[in-house]
Amino acid sequence: MAQVIESIDVDVPVSTSYNQWTQFESFPRFLDYVDSITQTSDTMTHWVVTIGGQTREFDAEITEQHPDERVAWNSVGGDENHAGVITFHKLSDTTSRLTVQLDWEPTGLAERAAATFGVDDHAIKKDLKNFKELIESQGADDGGWRGDVSN
Repeated sequence: MAQVIESIDVDVPVSTSYNQWTQFESFPRFLDYVDSITQTSDTMTHWVVTIGGQTREFDAEITEQHPDERVAWNSVGGDENHAGVITFHKLSDTTSRLTVQLDWEPTGLAERAAATFGVDDHAIKKDLKNFKELIESQGADDGGWRGDVSN
């Protein structure tokens, strides 16, 4: 398994960053490899991604979600094998830190090489910067799901 851990500070309150992150269908606005996400239930999402020119689909189950603290997920079925967690940290009333940990199974020579050379780290870092630009330019979230999911 390859692992990526990246953090970014955003100039919005922790509740704003958390709320926007729970709008999964908006992910294609800031995640470069994501074509679409459909939320099929409170804890299930269906993803379509394009990586290295190949389109892949998979479902992801939210395994843990606590407002303003964390969202954790695992892929289930489909073309990808990964798990991750994003944590939200209040730095001040107007600033928050997001930390993403993603564990994934590279398949094929190209993905193994990408993991070896840190392409995945660079992609996650870029996606977090895209999120920062999106949420700071909006100044507010597009909504949010404040439910709690526990293992």
